[in-house]
Amino acid sequence: MYIPENIGIAFSLTMLAGLTTAIGGAIAFVTKKDNLKVLSLGLGFSAGVMIFISLVDIIPEANKMLQANFGDSYKWLVFGGFILGLLISVIIDYFLPDHVDTDELLHPDAPEEDNHYKHYKLQRAGILTAVAICVHNFPEGMATFLTTTQNITLGISVALAIAIHNIPEGIAVALPIYHSTGKKRYAMLYAAMSGITEPIGALVGMFIFGLFVPQIMVGCLMAMVAGIMTYISFDTLLPLAKEYGNWHLSIVGIMSGILFIWLSLILLG
Repeated sequence: MYIPENIGIAFSLTMLAGLTTAIGGAIAFVTKKDNLKVLSLGLGFSAGVMIFISLVDIIPEANKMLQANFGDSYKWLVFGGFILGLLISVIIDYFLPDHVDTDELLHPDAPEEDNHYKHYKLQRAGILTAVAICVHNFPEGMATFLTTTQNITLGISVALAIAIHNIPEGIAVALPIYHSTGKKRYAMLYAAMSGITEPIGALVGMFIFGLFVPQIMVGCLMAMVAGIMTYISFDTLLPLAKEYGNWHLSIVGIMSGILFIWLSLILLG
């Protein structure tokens, strides 16, 4: 069985990235519910980091890993891996609803005809959000883990980007649960648990890759990771960044993320 290098660091980074949903749960109780523009910057920042890393670092790294063993065919393998990552993300989104209800997130106290029904609806929304985030976070955990085993610098960057975008996901879980039950501990628990599938994804990924995927094919998996991260950025992070603030604020976040991670890679490279 293939045991990846840097396995301890990779798993630790994945765990930390996943559990930042708990930070989002905590922020939910101290942030004004109608003033979440800082999250717009954070989501844009995260998207900028993930897009830049995927296209500028992970894809070239996959090319390098496959070129030595597959000659000119490596380009098609990388291309196919990227498409596979996109398809995995599309399939997940097809079977699950969007995991953030912006109206209920920003205005959980909006009047309802039936107060009991309102509480039930909010609680159900929070639980469904937590379940959906669990499923979405699973491939993110695999992405963080695999990237770190191949390149620690890239792994730290990926973990940072995922950690930032997990914070508003934690808020999306905690707010409806808190407003329906009135219990902060339940809200925090659901928010924290929604991120636990990231380290689970890392463990499953390690065993699947170790048992079934030859080391020479890891480059294909890296390309798949790039596809997953690119899709998440355009399908989830950027639309939410615009909803929480405005498009200009999102652009500031995106460019800040690109410049920050570019400078980090120069200094750490």
